[in-house]
Amino acid sequence: MGQRDDGGAPAAGHRVTIYQVAERAQVSISTVSNVLNKPERVSASTRERVLAVVDELGFMPKVQAVSLARRGTGRVGVMAPFTSYGSYLRRLAGVLTAATELEIDVLVFDHESAALASSPVLASMPIHGRLDGLIVMGLQIEVGIAERLRERGLPTVAVDADSELFSRVVIGDNDGGRLAARHLIARGYRSTGYLLERQVSDYESQAIKRLAGFRDVVSAAGGTVKVATSENSVEGARRAAGELLDGEDRPRAVMAHHDALAVGILLAARDRGLRVPEDVAVMGFDDGEAAAAADLTTVRQPFEESGSTALSVLLSHIGGAALRSTTMLDVQVVERSTT
Repeated sequence: MGQRDDGGAPAAGHRVTIYQVAERAQVSISTVSNVLNKPERVSASTRERVLAVVDELGFMPKVQAVSLARRGTGRVGVMAPFTSYGSYLRRLAGVLTAATELEIDVLVFDHESAALASSPVLASMPIHGRLDGLIVMGLQIEVGIAERLRERGLPTVAVDADSELFSRVVIGDNDGGRLAARHLIARGYRSTGYLLERQVSDYESQAIKRLAGFRDVVSAAGGTVKVATSENSVEGARRAAGELLDGEDRPRAVMAHHDALAVGILLAARDRGLRVPEDVAVMGFDDGEAAAAADLTTVRQPFEESGSTALSVLLSHIGGAALRSTTMLDVQVVERSTT
């Protein structure tokens, strides 16, 4: 196990192993591995006990340890569902551009999509002294994990997510949905559909907020909203769009939670010989490359700005600012041929 000092922790210079964590937490090695890699498989109480030991001993998985050992000070972490949504890569680009100018290192953590995770938490990331701060994008921070971050004194900023403890950089998702609905209503579309991403967890996601705002405006105008859910992919949306486009009650316009889903709707309309926008109008949200390529009407949100703003807010907290803040960024409709 290696030499220990009087406090029971491994002596300086001795790398902590997963065996030491398991022994101290009185769990199996596989349990420690699950806590770090698949936290949904471990009970909350066990997870908290193991993570407390991880913090106490300063344990890091080998790959992270090697990477971090080569770095100096001035480092922040960014965690987001990067492999699930390309939009978070654009937010990360905003962070990296600002960080490069300030000569700050950025350590990136990928995380499962909050919509798919049964317990979208950050428990898989050990908290250690090698990060000056953390930016969490698009993920709900479980209360116990948020408390742990605060207790460990790690400044944290939430982007595109709610938080009762940390500063946030967000758009008004409810207002974004309302803005989209007003655009469609102004063009005479009162029979509408809405395609949102299917989610497992029961938190109030961005999709739910956008739908709520959209529904409020359409209902106030005397219109109707037919809702369907989809997997998070173009092909998933193409299949799910059948619920909206088939049948005599087909909506005159369909809004999608984000642009990739809207592209799936466009393909489904083409499959059925429907003209866009003459037979059905289609609208997305984000204004990424897919929207420009498909000439899609969409709601644009400032991805790169949200990343750079989050880093600025985080640096203020690292510098000692304690006041929790919420920065609300503007969105706007970009009108193209699909409406």
